[in-house]
Amino acid sequence: MSEREPTLQVVQRLVVLSGGDDIRRKAAARLLAQLDPTGATMLLHEVQVLARTGSAAAAEAMLAFSRALELEALTIPHVELLRRAASLMGATTVELLFSEGEAAMAYDANAAARADAKLFNQPLGVLKSRARLTQNPDEMARFAVASNAAVVRELLRNARLTEEVVVRIAARRPARPEPLVEIWRSDRWTTRPGVRRALVFNPYLPVDVGARIVPLLSRADLLELSKDSSVHPSLKEQALVLLAAARR
Repeated sequence: MSEREPTLQVVQRLVVLSGGDDIRRKAAARLLAQLDPTGATMLLHEVQVLARTGSAAAAEAMLAFSRALELEALTIPHVELLRRAASLMGATTVELLFSEGEAAMAYDANAAARADAKLFNQPLGVLKSRARLTQNPDEMARFAVASNAAVVRELLRNARLTEEVVVRIAARRPARPEPLVEIWRSDRWTTRPGVRRALVFNPYLPVDVGARIVPLLSRADLLELSKDSSVHPSLKEQALVLLAAARR
């Protein structure tokens, strides 16, 4: 039996679950919660190794683990200890999942609010409802430039919304961090590689969110990210570490 066979079995059990990203994310959180910090760290490391060496199932599982570390953190008792455990074990690919810091660039909240005020003159409740229900592509395009996270959250639920528009929101510069985080938290859109790519290359994305996305990128995207001068240095470092790990 391969030394990674137990991890492969975990990965397979996770990805065959029906019910979509929400179910797999919660299952990933339960798996991490059942392990001690060392075991959880080893699992995350092995899944990343498998994903980087071409396992599509491991790449899908890594998405579930990455989102569980944020959205299900309260259900993982030792989540606060994982970065420390990874550091002690020399598991750099896991340690970098917990990178923190301000985004490489910042868009002043007051300036963003003034920009929104010029575009929208209706109450927030009306804007949220219209964003969620409109079928007009031009109106969707207007809501796509909103800086208010609540409006963007409702737009992401719109049944007529296309990936093209979501990528445009994810890539928009300048941008407030809150709408970008809403995209990452969206079960519907975070599974799209193009959306994740647009997010992680956006210098206005918070570092902690970017660090969860980097392991989900293709090798070509990692190479490009490692050379991008506009993104946060820790994300460039993470890309380089993952590229080096894949060569071992």
